[in-house]
Amino acid sequence: MAGRRSFFFDDSRGAEFSATRGSHVAVAGGSGNSVPTPRAFRANDASIAGDALLALGILLATASQLRLGNLPIGPGELCLVIWLILMLVRELNRLGPPLTPALLRLLLFWTVFAFSLSLGFLTALFIGQQYDPRWVLHDVMAYPLLVAVSCLSVVDPGAKLRLRRVSWLLITFGTASLALQVAAGWKLIDIPLIQPWFWERFRGWSSNPNQLSLLCAVLALISLHLAETATRPSGRIVAIACLILPIYVGRMTESDTFTLALVASGPIFIVLKLRAWLSERRNVIHFAFAWIIALGLPLMLASFTVVAAMDAGSLVKELSKNGGKDLGQESDLRFTLWENAMQLGMDSGMLGLGPGPHLKIPASILRAREDTEDQLENIEHPQQSSAPNFEAHNTFLDLLTQGGMIAVLSFVWILGVSVFIAYKARLAGLAALICGLSIYCMTGLIIRHPLFWFSIALCLVAEGGPQRIAAKEKARGFFS
Repeated sequence: MAGRRSFFFDDSRGAEFSATRGSHVAVAGGSGNSVPTPRAFRANDASIAGDALLALGILLATASQLRLGNLPIGPGELCLVIWLILMLVRELNRLGPPLTPALLRLLLFWTVFAFSLSLGFLTALFIGQQYDPRWVLHDVMAYPLLVAVSCLSVVDPGAKLRLRRVSWLLITFGTASLALQVAAGWKLIDIPLIQPWFWERFRGWSSNPNQLSLLCAVLALISLHLAETATRPSGRIVAIACLILPIYVGRMTESDTFTLALVASGPIFIVLKLRAWLSERRNVIHFAFAWIIALGLPLMLASFTVVAAMDAGSLVKELSKNGGKDLGQESDLRFTLWENAMQLGMDSGMLGLGPGPHLKIPASILRAREDTEDQLENIEHPQQSSAPNFEAHNTFLDLLTQGGMIAVLSFVWILGVSVFIAYKARLAGLAALICGLSIYCMTGLIIRHPLFWFSIALCLVAEGGPQRIAAKEKARGFFS
């Protein structure tokens, strides 16, 4: 069966690279002739239907195997498109969105990013760079949709509460979907046309394990954020419960990036949480506990460092997929791709070459395809051709080949602004989320993932500190 591609993102450009076998919505009043606001987006209905559409769209956008045939549209993309249409109708009814700080930052980023891609495309035309039209068209269609999703997520003054509600729905739906995927992997249920295993690695409904591992990492870190900021014990219990399955499934994918992201995000969360507690002098228990941890932390770190230094090799093998057997080969391949991407960036004068992949398929990948007899279904990867069609598997370097240093600096800026806002708001969970995503940036191109832009939107609307839900909103459920 042919593989599935998405307009939003597609990790299939060399997916086998890592697969070696070994709200409250504020609605302005409109005129009598304005378009009626859809019921799902009326403030008095709490926008639950619209929020559910957005949550399902973000969640199922990673379910590449659920798409039909060669169509790039699946249930996730369909939910997002419907949500976009309803949001656009609402904004037409409001006669224009207010320019909130979050929306202004996203518009600034996307304007600079579009300029960098256009400049890169003109550079490619000037130097005669070859293209694979199929993959260029993929990016040309994906980026405008991501612009719409990210900007409309933060478009109204009530976006902070609305995105929090979407977060609760996302981790709830996500836990349910992961449970179904694990059940299919264990052959407890049978889902037609779905192959949940990527050889020995678990991929669920995704086309490759790395897509699923990214979903698990985001679900786990958003659950941690909601557990941190929940105002009710029931909400905190639900968030902690939703934290368990994503971590378990993430380890089933045998993704080294997933392990590294959690290992890096955990200490960041602890340190930022201690900082927040040390500043809460009015809360004696938090203040005393924070000082105990702060005083004992250097000793714990010293002990861990000694233990890790004594058996560093065994630790790396334990945390790596397949016992670290393919670690050297995969590292060499990554360094080769990164070196080629940097050379290509310099050859373009640091201006990039426009949308699409611009690297040649490595010879080791082509040999591996020839040597592997039992090729998997439900996955599509670039075929060898005269035009380059492979990615660097590094967000910063892929952006360097597409939009040059302008695209790279704009991306670093939006990441930095997001983590700075989370830090200033003392939201340790959101800061850890962005740090975890930054780890994923080093091993793949994640800018096309709706999950990534939802995480950025959560941080951009977080100004003002932890969300405190009013009593009227608390009465509507545990989404607080």
